[in-house]
Amino acid sequence: MSTTGLLRRKPVDTLIAEAGGTGAGHLRRTIGLWQLSAIGIGATVGTGIFFVLTTSVPEAGPAVVLSFVIAAVTAGLTALCYAELASAIPVAGSSYSYAYATMGELVAFGVGVCLLMEYGVSASAIAVTWGQYLDQFSDLAFGLHLPAALTAPPGEGGVFNLPAVVLVVLVTVLLIRGVGESAKVNAVMVAIKLVILVLFVAVGLTGFTAGNFTPFAPNGWDGVQTAASTIFFSFIGLDAVSTAGEEVRDPRRTLPLAILVSLVVVTTLYIAVAVTAVGAQPWQEFDGQEAGLAQILQNVTGHSWPALVFAAGAIVSIFSITLVVIYGQTRILYAMGRDGLLPRPFTRVSARTGTPVWNTLVVGTAVAVLAAVFPLKLLADMTSMGTLVAFTAVSIGIVVLRRTRPDLPRGFKVPLYPVTPLLSAAFCVYLITKLHTDTFVAFAVVLAVAAVLYFGYSRRHSRLAGER
Repeated sequence: MSTTGLLRRKPVDTLIAEAGGTGAGHLRRTIGLWQLSAIGIGATVGTGIFFVLTTSVPEAGPAVVLSFVIAAVTAGLTALCYAELASAIPVAGSSYSYAYATMGELVAFGVGVCLLMEYGVSASAIAVTWGQYLDQFSDLAFGLHLPAALTAPPGEGGVFNLPAVVLVVLVTVLLIRGVGESAKVNAVMVAIKLVILVLFVAVGLTGFTAGNFTPFAPNGWDGVQTAASTIFFSFIGLDAVSTAGEEVRDPRRTLPLAILVSLVVVTTLYIAVAVTAVGAQPWQEFDGQEAGLAQILQNVTGHSWPALVFAAGAIVSIFSITLVVIYGQTRILYAMGRDGLLPRPFTRVSARTGTPVWNTLVVGTAVAVLAAVFPLKLLADMTSMGTLVAFTAVSIGIVVLRRTRPDLPRGFKVPLYPVTPLLSAAFCVYLITKLHTDTFVAFAVVLAVAAVLYFGYSRRHSRLAGER
């Protein structure tokens, strides 16, 4: 095992020992199976349904259903890999920590940056959508539209997305109060989310028209593939489960179970809602549609009450998603700071609440700025890029850890090894190649900034560097 240079690895035993600490400076184990499953479902169900149909259906047409299947298969393969790594290395930091233990510091830092894109950028995209449903609710309930200049970012008809900023501030305050309280609130919100999505399917199916599925793939197979790459944005909740590794009771059992429960619930709901939405509305009408699912219900029933109920539920649900995603990012930064790759303030934990307060404030500020001024489409594609790169690293990490630490206790093992992790990596790379060119340009800029940070600060301050 290399302990010097760019490929120095952090020993698994060290990771686990650090996670097992108690008292000041350590996170608290307060989360059970249902709360952790709710974190996974809360971070996943909603991101791809409440708004991604407006960008993916114009790409794929009714064949967007196949796009969801492709994304779900990729996520399912990766979920199995996450379940094994999370049961073997039950620590904070998710893919970052797994990469540090298996592929070395430089790769881990790159994965950490991808996770920051995944979580921070996705939280911004989700917050943008909150304003759309808030406006829909205000219109249906009171006949009032929120000012366009204050409900959309520049480039999408607005100047500053104020509702998105308000949402991020509320979430940041709740997270600072403590993860136990946040998880309980999130569990209630997830239950509301599941109810309103079932409501959408039940009511939406009354307006189902088979003719809306013709032509099935107007933009051909390329459109289906491109849409699948964007839709993958909606499966980040599987990663969010593993970020809670140091705050979960009985992590070797709870982490893999929660990941698999989240996957089953998410995939079932996504495909049901996608089929219902496309069956209830011609695919051409999705392009640029705001608060799309609420609007579909209003069109199907001819009444405002189903859309009003759905918009209210969406407001609560999107709050839940934002809460979990910002939570995930703070824990990744915490892990990177503990390793010396980021400044020490990212690891400071409040003695009163058991949460990294300064860390959370930094994340909340950054997410609020992105949500206020960046277009939704770019945010969604950047999230997919970060997610897919991180998922690829996890898939490869399974193979590496099986070879380097075959003796390590595992609460779960991926079936059909090594076929499953290799297929997972191949699917992820395939979807990456289908993202838009401007996404690769933005990703290159992010990597350039990350390289400057790593070689200018992180490499010298790494705890492993000090142990040589």
